[in-house]
Amino acid sequence: MTSSKLPDHLHRDTLAVRVGVERSQYGENSEALYLTSSFVQPDAETARKRFANEEEGYTYTRVGNPTVSTMEQRLAALEGTEAAMATSSGMAAVLLLGMGLLRSGDHVVCSQSVFGSTLRLFAGEFAKFGVETTFVSQTDVAQWRAAMRPNTKLLFAETPTNPLTDICDIAALAAVAHEAGAVLAVDNCFCTPALQRPTLFGADFVIHSGTKYLDGQGRVMAGAICCSQKYVNDVFWPINRTVGMVLSPFNAWVVTKGMETLALRMKAQCDNALALASWLQEQPQVARVYYPGLTTHPQYDLAMRQQSGLGGAVVSFDVCATAAEQARRRAFHVIDSTQVCSITTNLGDTKTTIAHPATTSHGRLTEDQRQAAGIGQGLIRMAVGLDHIDDLKADLTRGLQQLSTLQ
Repeated sequence: MTSSKLPDHLHRDTLAVRVGVERSQYGENSEALYLTSSFVQPDAETARKRFANEEEGYTYTRVGNPTVSTMEQRLAALEGTEAAMATSSGMAAVLLLGMGLLRSGDHVVCSQSVFGSTLRLFAGEFAKFGVETTFVSQTDVAQWRAAMRPNTKLLFAETPTNPLTDICDIAALAAVAHEAGAVLAVDNCFCTPALQRPTLFGADFVIHSGTKYLDGQGRVMAGAICCSQKYVNDVFWPINRTVGMVLSPFNAWVVTKGMETLALRMKAQCDNALALASWLQEQPQVARVYYPGLTTHPQYDLAMRQQSGLGGAVVSFDVCATAAEQARRRAFHVIDSTQVCSITTNLGDTKTTIAHPATTSHGRLTEDQRQAAGIGQGLIRMAVGLDHIDDLKADLTRGLQQLSTLQ
């Protein structure tokens, strides 16, 4: 449906608070929330035309809803794409992408460092239907190129990765894909369009878990694919109206309002994350810190180019240990000693969260898959929120200082 009329060339900060469907007859300033499963038609002929897609108009919320349309238009405006297709979760967006682009006999090249559920979806569920996936190094473009086949249709990456914050060269992967007649999809969950817009570097599709930073306060589940209007109209929308992986109006409204403060939150959380990562590097109980904003990060220069000079808000680190079992005990001790951080796997919240990836987000992977992804038992992931940095340091110090007493 048509968006409200706005001048051209507005800044993203303005788009984040202004883009949406036309106001109703009541002239609301805050976007309306349309909690309805269906829409009454003025007459039978209009109903026929709208169900046949001969005329614009809402009929049924599984097919379209004004609140969901507003969320889609706003996210597309921020990402710089023609359109977006909202879904019930981030993983639903990845599933919809595969259902729309792939068929039996096709081949996918995917980073081996993507989110655990994404790994399982490509390696397990898609494989059931005859789609084969080759997993390669996130950062080695030569491996991506070597994995290409005549039947390769899709390259899939997330950058930075979860939880090790590896950065892929989006422009280089786009070139590999397009030279072979394939397409590139990039999961932009960690950065959001406030820091990074993958289509500027050649990506064809941008995937979002709106559950994370787009909402920003850990309230709802949401996802989206950002791409051209043609792909939304001809590929994704017909599938989604049938299978029903649609975003609820209430969740769409929450994410829409969350995007209004996205840039402000991301800047503050990135500043906090950089301060925490720098401090963690100095702690003798910490073996390694993973954060793209540190000059010691292997892809620091690339991250600064792609991510508007900011490192994001996720920091991971390994505790010092000599064996896997000891590493797990020590990581658990640090996590359990926190009193401010929330022990939960969600990220993107204003509240700082802390988790043990090897037994949570990546716990369903095989040990070989975890090893390939670099997920060790001593790894701790923190999604840094808006808590005061001194309180976060004190929260971690409580556990870190006691590690020398643990076996």
